Amino acid sequence: MTKNLHKRPARSRRRLTSLVTACALLLTAILPATPAVALSRIKDIAEFEGVRENQLVGYGLVVGLDGTGDDVKKKSPFTRESLIGMLERLGVKVNQANADLETKNVAAVMVTANLPAFARQGSEIDITVSSLGDASSLQGGTLLATPMLGADGEVYAVGQGQITIGGFKVTGAAETIVRGVPTSGRITRGAIVEREVPFDFSQLQSLKIALRNPDFTTSRRIADAINEFVGAGTAFALDSGTVQLNVAQYGGEPTALLTDIEQLPVEPDQQARVVIDENTGVVVIGQNVRISKLAIAQGNLTIRVTETPQVSQPSPFSSTGVTTVVPRTNIDIQDDPNRKLAVLNDGVTLEELVAGLNSLGVGPRDLISILQSIKSAGAMQADIMVQ
Repeated sequence: MTKNLHKRPARSRRRLTSLVTACALLLTAILPATPAVALSRIKDIAEFEGVRENQLVGYGLVVGLDGTGDDVKKKSPFTRESLIGMLERLGVKVNQANADLETKNVAAVMVTANLPAFARQGSEIDITVSSLGDASSLQGGTLLATPMLGADGEVYAVGQGQITIGGFKVTGAAETIVRGVPTSGRITRGAIVEREVPFDFSQLQSLKIALRNPDFTTSRRIADAINEFVGAGTAFALDSGTVQLNVAQYGGEPTALLTDIEQLPVEPDQQARVVIDENTGVVVIGQNVRISKLAIAQGNLTIRVTETPQVSQPSPFSSTGVTTVVPRTNIDIQDDPNRKLAVLNDGVTLEELVAGLNSLGVGPRDLISILQSIKSAGAMQADIMVQ
């Protein structure tokens, strides 16, 4: 009797567990699945005021080329003048009137770089070197000290070093092989910062967040997410592309504020839009594009005209016949009878639109015409951008 009393609770527990599992499976089958929401961090969809790069540019000379430099005598006079000026600054006197410079180991180049935000003196940045004259390759070249200027005309960095290129050019007597762009290369950490951009970030009492894709809904969601995390009154949306931050609400520490809020997840909203590139035939359809109910038929009429002229010759040893060319024209008309109407219901989604057009066997070029016709008919709730 005691043995049976001990077995009943265990059996009851197993029945209860089976019942709970069955109910859970039933609810999973009945309840609709929650759609996955695409969340992005604030730092991935927006930029912070003052945290930006600055573009630098400079003009310099590359030496050490294996006969692939500029023609300083005929085609690149600016390279000649730069070379003479550099030699004179180094103490080498050159008689410009009688100088016969025919070196092919020098090339004039433009040097570009982006100065990162808060770059300090002595830090190193990457630079890009591009040929300015008629040099055929910069392989094996070394960039001489080149001042790099900002938009204000001040020198912010100096570049120098061995150039690394991602291509080559080999020329033979009857053939030339070119891979990549041998007249452009990079120098990793090839420039040293000499001047800092004056900006005291730690003293800011207010900050602005600039959205990369301006949208009123997204800016409002960013402000709400920050206020929920930090506290009410910390952020508010100024417009579709700007969110104002009150640093004083966070103890007056802008760095700490940005560090904490840049990881906050936000669901960005997007405008219903179709982007069409006429040159390449690329069509990009946004997620929120909706189509009203309509029927689509895509024709496939092809007319082909083929010319196959024939030569008519007279009989052998004929004294009156003349050889002439007789035209022969063949016109072929093809009309695919299998093309049918496809009906798209009201408010179809992106997947349904693509499936309906694919059922017609529509290619990219025909798809462009169909989308433009749907927009003209007023059945597309989206903007079309043609590039």
